Amino acid sequence: MADWSDLPNALKGSLDKLSELLQSDAQLKAFTTSNAIDKEATFGYKSSGSDNALLISVSNGSAKAKTGTSKDALFTLSALPEQWEQFFKDVPVAPYQSYWGMFGMNIKQKGIEVQGDDTEMAHWTHVWRRALELVHDAHCGPMKEDSQEEATHDYLTGKYVYLDAPVWGRTKVFYEYSGEGKQPIVFLHTAGSDGRQYHGVMNDARMRKRCTMYCFDLPGHGRSFPSQKYFPGAHTNTEDSYVGIIAAFVKGLGLRRPIICGASMAGQVCLAVAIRHKEVGAGGTIPLQGSEYLNMERQWHDRSPYVNQSLFNPEWVYGMMSPTAPLVNKQLIWHLYSGQAYGIFHGDLDFYFGGWDGRSRVANIDTNSCPVYMLTGEYDWSNTPEMSQKTADKIPGAKHKAMPELGHFPATENPAKFVPHLLEAIDHIQKVRSESLSTMRLSND
Repeated sequence: MADWSDLPNALKGSLDKLSELLQSDAQLKAFTTSNAIDKEATFGYKSSGSDNALLISVSNGSAKAKTGTSKDALFTLSALPEQWEQFFKDVPVAPYQSYWGMFGMNIKQKGIEVQGDDTEMAHWTHVWRRALELVHDAHCGPMKEDSQEEATHDYLTGKYVYLDAPVWGRTKVFYEYSGEGKQPIVFLHTAGSDGRQYHGVMNDARMRKRCTMYCFDLPGHGRSFPSQKYFPGAHTNTEDSYVGIIAAFVKGLGLRRPIICGASMAGQVCLAVAIRHKEVGAGGTIPLQGSEYLNMERQWHDRSPYVNQSLFNPEWVYGMMSPTAPLVNKQLIWHLYSGQAYGIFHGDLDFYFGGWDGRSRVANIDTNSCPVYMLTGEYDWSNTPEMSQKTADKIPGAKHKAMPELGHFPATENPAKFVPHLLEAIDHIQKVRSESLSTMRLSND
């Protein structure tokens, strides 16, 4: 049995395989091939209490492994022996699927420490993350990722609409729709991203038959135009601006009591929508990865003049997903988070981290008029199933379900595994609404 108190020693049987992977991996090659890398950079991984480190030295188009000490590295990622033991399981459990998950933010784990230059750690996050995945693969074998059938037809139609909304003003907003079912549902994307996250769900045959689905990009996100009031880098999101643009979209498209569903910051706003459902015209909400309040320790690498956000932002969220999700879907999330404008992600997180506070309000949600069914992926370390359950317990009539093998982006990570949970939530909302309507009719007789 490996002794994880000395990380290089615990991994010594797989170092030859690691050297092969470091030289042959196409993703690492893409991340390290740049003439801007004009001198070798070295970083390391080690166990707390030991100075023996596994070092990775990077040069233009190349990465090599060796052993040494943290003194030989720009920075070293340190963890307790028992934490490394969990990370090096064949399929780690949450939050050990990534070093970011172990590092946490609101789930601060003892023993996790970045030693050395924190800014250099942010500079090289895409390289140390991929290298650490290869260390895992060398020791455990390739991750057992789910397969996914490749689509041959797309059923989405995209359009633009002009919306007038509080705070934003008049904006030109991009949206997509699909399906022919009677139940309208509006999907909301996560912080710093766009509606492409929902293509898998909106192309699903079960969903197309059951619902008419819509998804729009927030102003300044994805394919939507920025507000005329917007200065580059100045974006922030608030409850009033967020609820206001959702209400404007529902009204602008003439939707009748749609279900509102979204993840992460959009999961939080689904709770705000439930509170303000008459204003929005919502007939139910499905908050994904949502809770009444989230006060995570903020970092500023996502809005820093010293760090490349197109590399840092996708890396920070990459570790929130299930390790077994199809690779193509995890890479899509990376791509979406690499493509947003400066400051968009950080400004959205103004709402996610403390900007939304429903602690004194969620208990007043009328779930007969606006049913709430919360869903949370078990691999999410920023908003855990336990946090969502505590929120659901405060809302009379609300439901919550933890989703195995899914993380922070369930609709994108693995649509095939997510859709059954989503259909269950839709069933619940429709049943409650039907029962409430029958009760109203009986009381009027």
